[in-house]
This record gives sequence, C-alpha cells and structure tokens, in this order.
Amino acid sequence: MLLKGKAAVISGAASPRGIGRSTATLMAEQGARIAILDLDEGQARDAAASLGPEHIGLACNVADLDACKKAAAEVTEVFGKVDVLCNIAGITQPVKTLDIGPADWDRILDVNLRGVLYLSQAFIPHMRENGGGSIICMSSVSAQRGGGIFGGPHYSAAKAGVLGLAKAMAREFGPDGIRINCVTPGLIQTDITGDKLTDAMRADIIKGIPLSRLGDARDVAGAYLFLASDLASYITGAVIDVNGGMLIHG
Repeated sequence: MLLKGKAAVISGAASPRGIGRSTATLMAEQGARIAILDLDEGQARDAAASLGPEHIGLACNVADLDACKKAAAEVTEVFGKVDVLCNIAGITQPVKTLDIGPADWDRILDVNLRGVLYLSQAFIPHMRENGGGSIICMSSVSAQRGGGIFGGPHYSAAKAGVLGLAKAMAREFGPDGIRINCVTPGLIQTDITGDKLTDAMRADIIKGIPLSRLGDARDVAGAYLFLASDLASYITGAVIDVNGGMLIHG
C-alpha cells in the first residue's frame, strides 16, 4: 500500500474514462483517501462514491482562485490533512495558430495553466504547515515536441507553461518539503480522444510509437502514483514522459 494513511486531491477526475479517474482509482487501491474536484459537483460526488464511502467529491472551477481556496478548506476540514495534489484538470481545442481567438486563448490557458497555479496556491500553505507534500502537474508531449494531434498551439503553450511553473515552484518550495513534478503523457485513449481516432489514424500514429500501442489512462496513473509515493522522496522538478517512446529526448 504505497499511499496508506495519505490523503490525495485530484482535479478533473469525474470523467469515467479519464486520466484523473484512473489516477483516483489507483491511488485509492493503494490506500489513499481521495478528494475528487470537478466542475460538476454531482459527477464529482458520484465518482468519489464509486471509490468507497471514505472518499469525497467537490465542485471546483480551477480557474477561480476563490473556488480553489474554498475546496482546499473543505478538504482539509474533512481529511485533516492533504499529502498529495494532482493537477489533472484540462481541456483542449484542435485549431491552427491563425484561428486562435482571444476567447480561445483565455479558455485554454485558464484551465490548463492558471488552474495549476490556483490549486497549488490553495494547497501549498497547508502542505507547508504539515511538513511537506507532493504536487504532480499534468503537462503533455505536445509541449515538448511542438504541437500535438488534438491540441492547438495554445494548448502546447499552456502545457509548456505548466513545465516552467512546476519547476519554479519545485525550487521555491523544496525547502518546505514539498516536491513538485510533472507528467507528460503522449496520446492516451480517453473520452477526449476516443471518438476522434479513425482506424487509419490510429494505425498511422502507432507506427511512430516504439511500444506499438496507444497509452491507456492507467499508464499515466502509474506515474502519478509513483510521484505521489515515498518511492519518489528525492525527486522534485522532474518530468516523467509517458508516451511509449513517441518522443525520446537526446
């Protein structure tokens, strides 16, 4: 039980086939009490209930600082402490550079990047008071390779921003015992991607993946579990690729 006695907060974990839900399930299996944060309170509660009675689901708009602080207060009141924060909530939009409007830019950056900042701001003071914790942030291979398959350039920019933000926070809060790392998934089969891939597209994409398959949500959840656990106690400011070899750094 890698997370026995620990409490974990996971944003964007209500979707049945998403990375957040898979991460919540895996961490619960490993002994953690889970707080699921999602825009839809009903879905968040249902998702938490599916894990067991000791878990909770709360409404939270990660792009609203007051909402993040309210959620942090509610979680700490119920659990008494928070050991792990998983910043997973995100959205994407498949448009080209010249088609990105101001509202598109704001929406993608708000959820994917501002949300990481706001949730971190909400939980870091509590972690600091309690001697440390682990924050894991969701970036993407699209931030590393210069664009993705389903995300536009503004999505890549937001996810690259997550890398910079997480590394800077890791340096700032390391002395407080707070580890902050990133996970960069490749193409993962979730509700977002599932209905957009044709058989021909899937076959073409797999040609460029050395492990010869698309990723599953649980593949990414495993990286989150590792970084949340004491197995990663000397790891901070790191980026873990979960892409099957789609991008191999030189």
